Formats: sequence, C-alpha cells, structure tokens
Amino acid sequence: MSLSPFLTEAHHELRARVRDFAEREIKPLAAELDDKEIFSVELTAKMGEAGFFGIQTPKELGGQALDTLSYIIIVEEIARIDSSQAATVAAINSLAIAPILKYGTRAQQQKLVPPLCTGKMTWAFGLTEENAGSDAMGSETTAVLEDGYWVINGSKTHITNAASPIAGGVTLQAVTGFKNGKKRLSTIIVEKGTPGFTSEPSKGKLMWRASDTGKLFFKDCRVPAENLLGEEGQGGRIMLNTLDSGRLSIAAIGLGLGRGAMEASLEHAKERVQFGKPISKFQAVGFKLADMDIKIELARNTLYNACWRKDNNLQFAREAAISKLYTSEIAKEIADEALQIHGAKGLFKPHPIERFYRDQRLLQIGEGTSEILRLVISRYLGV
Repeated sequence: MSLSPFLTEAHHELRARVRDFAEREIKPLAAELDDKEIFSVELTAKMGEAGFFGIQTPKELGGQALDTLSYIIIVEEIARIDSSQAATVAAINSLAIAPILKYGTRAQQQKLVPPLCTGKMTWAFGLTEENAGSDAMGSETTAVLEDGYWVINGSKTHITNAASPIAGGVTLQAVTGFKNGKKRLSTIIVEKGTPGFTSEPSKGKLMWRASDTGKLFFKDCRVPAENLLGEEGQGGRIMLNTLDSGRLSIAAIGLGLGRGAMEASLEHAKERVQFGKPISKFQAVGFKLADMDIKIELARNTLYNACWRKDNNLQFAREAAISKLYTSEIAKEIADEALQIHGAKGLFKPHPIERFYRDQRLLQIGEGTSEILRLVISRYLGV
C-alpha cells in the first residue's frame, strides 16, 4: 500500500483493524456462505459490534461519526476478502441510513437509525422495478394518500437487504401523482410487518451470493402519511442524491476486490514454479502484475479524491461517477488477469479467484451502469 496524502494516522489504524477483522471473521466463512447462498445474521451482527454500520452517523444516534474516507476504507478492506459482506455494509450505510439522516424527520431518525447501527437490523432501498432501473422515471409502484395514509401498490425487484430474517423494511420510490403530465415521485418508509407488504428472497445469483437480495410486493399496503421521507415530489432527487454517495461505496468494493485478486496473484506467481523458476520471473506474468498495480493505484487515487471532495463540501457527483466507472472496469480486468495467472487452479471452488471473478460482474451494473455513468460524465462536459 503506497502512502496517500488523503490518509491520516487514524485512517491507517482503522485499515489495520478492519483488515484483521476481515481476515479473522470473514475469510474462514466466505467460501461456504457463497457456495450455500447464505446471508449470515451472526456475521452481520459481528460487523455491527465492530462498528461497521453507522460509520458516518452522529454518535447520539448510535454511530461512529467518522468521515467518508473512513467508511470507504472499511468497505474496501472487507471487499478485499468478500464482496458479499462489503455489499451488506455498503447498502446499510449508503442506501439505508444516509437518506434517512439527510431527509428524515427527527422522529424517523430516532426510530430507525440506532437499530441499523447495530447490525441486528437491515434496511432496503426500493428503486428498481421490472420496468425501472436506469430509467428511474419508469417506476410504476403507486402511493395514493387516503384519510391520512399512503396506500401503496406495486413491486420492487433486485433489492439488497430485502428479505432476510433481520430485514426491517424499505425506503421506496413511488408515483404519488402527476404534475404537468409528468410523474411525481416520492419516497416513503414502509416497515416490515405492515399489512400488504411482503417479500421473498432471490436465489440463484451469479455473484454476491452471501448478501441478501429479494423482491418486495405491495398490495393495498397502508402506512401513515408521516412515513413520507422528505417532501412529496422530491423522490427522484432523493434517490439520485443517495446514488451519488452510494457510488463511492461500490467503487470501494471494486478497489478492494481488485486488491484481493492482485495480492492472491502475486503470492501465487511467486510460489508457482514452471520451467525451473517462479512464474513471476516471466515477463508475461510480471507485466500483468505491473498493470494490476497501476490500475489499483489510479483507482485508489480517483476514489480517495472523490471522498475528500465530499468531506470538504465540494461538488463530487462527477468524481463519484468517474470513480465508480473506473474501479468497476479495472476490477473486471484484474479479476480476468488474476484468473489467467492462476490457470486452471483459479477456475474451481473454493478458490477465492473463482469467487472474485464472479463477484466483480455486478459492479458494472449496480448503482449506475457503466453506460449510464458515461452519460452522467458526458453531461458535465456539456454534451
């Protein structure tokens, strides 16, 4: 790990602590949880005890009150071992807690945020539908205000932290009316156990098999009017603002996965002997490792710069888009080259390279596809 002007001694100490936890608590379980497609309630609780949830949350609400870069380091170090657990941490911090802190009432914050900081409850971010993903305006889930209650009908799919035994509810986007012929999108909080609200797990995933993914269904689901998050009609802005910050955590997963794959490749290349010498001594392999190092260095600098801008209240949406796009693309390239270096050994479970190769694939899709991010970046160029 090279020195970085963005990092303080506290950041280095935090990295060492998280790395120790990931090596000790996550690594021994990662292959089995992936193979059996198990979301571990126990491991999630341990991550909560370690302080990995509510990282940027005020202490009076049960959080750690740390900066963005601290949060990103935690996600990065966990992803170095297992993207599934990193995804759980990222979703709770960026998609669950962050919008409630920014847009929620004091009552909403006090009710929901403290349990989310413990790791004993998870929460979903309900944007994606069968006909709404990159096109958020395609949402078809509706919420109609009747006698002081929002009556919700519709469904959400491919939702993280949606269907495990500790899933506590969802912040969803719904159509709450029309203005000048356009949909008015709003965000509404729906807690687990509300009549008309059901969920089911989504199994058979290629990647992140130990994270909780599910479908949500709403059938005449009634929640109090005060469950509105922010103002009516502000839903699109809330969702997009949440995704800007969330992209930093997805970038951190890409960076951590890339580092894990490179470190495994370097170790293997030094140990694997062919034609009388370690394969690391062959230029073809040495150059692959050098390219990995270059890509990781550039990805790290890009991501940490975006975090620094966010922490210093500077515009960071463009930088977040660039970072998420770049780290997801280099994670793909590094995982592919890591598999090439490992050869047939890397093709089989439970080798981590086999899992890294699968896990990286979501990074070019989740929280803004690579194509959408190029569109976002091009708009900052005025094209």
